[in-house]
Amino acid sequence: MRALVFGVSPDDAAPGDASDERDDEHTQRLLRHLAKTPMALQDLADPEPLGPDWVVLRTRLTGICGSDAKQVFMDAGGDASDFAMTAFISFPQVLGHEVVGTVERVGPEARGVEPGQRVVLQCWLSCAPRGIAPCPPCAAGDYSQCWSFTDGRITPGIHVGNSSDGTGGFAELLPAHDSMAIPLPDEISDEVAVLADPFAVALHSITRAPPPDHGKVVVWGAGALGTSATAILRALYPTVEVAMVARTPAQQHVAQRMGAHVVIPSEQADETIVRTLAEFSGGVLRRPWQGLPIAHPGFVDRCYDTIGSPQTLELALRVMATRGVISVTGVHAAGRFEWSPWYFKEVSIVGSNAFGVEEVDGVRKHAIEHYLDFVRDGRIDISPMLTHTFRLDEWRDAFTTLARQDRTGAIKVAFDFR
Repeated sequence: MRALVFGVSPDDAAPGDASDERDDEHTQRLLRHLAKTPMALQDLADPEPLGPDWVVLRTRLTGICGSDAKQVFMDAGGDASDFAMTAFISFPQVLGHEVVGTVERVGPEARGVEPGQRVVLQCWLSCAPRGIAPCPPCAAGDYSQCWSFTDGRITPGIHVGNSSDGTGGFAELLPAHDSMAIPLPDEISDEVAVLADPFAVALHSITRAPPPDHGKVVVWGAGALGTSATAILRALYPTVEVAMVARTPAQQHVAQRMGAHVVIPSEQADETIVRTLAEFSGGVLRRPWQGLPIAHPGFVDRCYDTIGSPQTLELALRVMATRGVISVTGVHAAGRFEWSPWYFKEVSIVGSNAFGVEEVDGVRKHAIEHYLDFVRDGRIDISPMLTHTFRLDEWRDAFTTLARQDRTGAIKVAFDFR
């Protein structure tokens, strides 16, 4: 099979820096890194089921996750030299965990899936795929908190794409445990199904820290996670008002389509963003001796931060309500920020790690299954955020499109194998 492998020598014919004078400094850095990223398109042996209860999927569509892009661009937004999550992964890797595929082969003990069936991937390499009795988090459906990510019958890896055994969807074929293959209804297209993973991540962050009735909420970032979060908030919490901080014109347009009440360009000055969010929520701004103003009382009840940078955390803390909650799904390098509003307002900053079994409207099921229900019921339509698709051999074009999203309008980019 053809696969895009990370952790190998780049192609001999890899192009150089493809930036031009229209690219800002950030984009130029991403394109310089892309030119030398340790990834290449290779011919690999077709994968076998990794156990008797595993299957092999033929890839149809694979979305490029923000974590995939950060790895390929070798850019976490700052100094990420001490990154603890490297304790749970193995190389080389075939990235790609946002997968829609067709069941190609079925192991003798696999249940619930059949050859030829179209499925969406549930990506966790937790206890069941590893052949281990469920740990307490897995028994509770908290697969992202599994205790066994380095144990069992496969190499270390949290999810498909960051284990050298659990190869991902940047390839024509990939192995999956039978519990990881969720059957797709005929009426849901591949293009809609491939958005299930980012929806599930956003849903988990909201079920962990739901907004109060008639509350004020900020969604920071308008990529796939932020777009999904806004759609979920508008569908599940119709009395809540949502402000969205979005970077590009394309993101701002989709944010409005998803129902955001206020859309704020992230390129505005920090003080302008703070003032706009205070006005949106009714917060009263106070001026310190120096630096940015702080809203007290503030009335932003929840912030769903899909960026997770020092800047976004600092600005959110400035406008939060007393004992408000900031839920962080973004993966960003650490850095200094002014955090005295954190203790002063008694704000809770909670991490939100992907997804598992979630409770929505009193029903507990896997977050991806909730997504399929929402789509069939017409409650959610996040399809406008799939903006670009590429063949696998066009992978440099795909990542260049992401690097230049301010010019290309890219939100979610996917590889199309059909």
